[in-house]
Amino acid sequence: MATKQELINLIELKRAELIDIVAKYGMSSSKTLKLSQELDTLLNKYNHIIVTK
Repeated sequence: MATKQELINLIELKRAELIDIVAKYGMSSSKTLKLSQELDTLLNKYNHIIVTK
């Protein structure tokens, strides 16, 4: 499992990637949805680490 700091780094990278995809393809693009779901997964993992400590 990734550490708290590794997850923070991954979240920031995924967030930046999502912003770029939204700018290129719009909010309703399937690419946007996929990246948004990936970001949600990372945020859920981060939240799990915070809550369980």
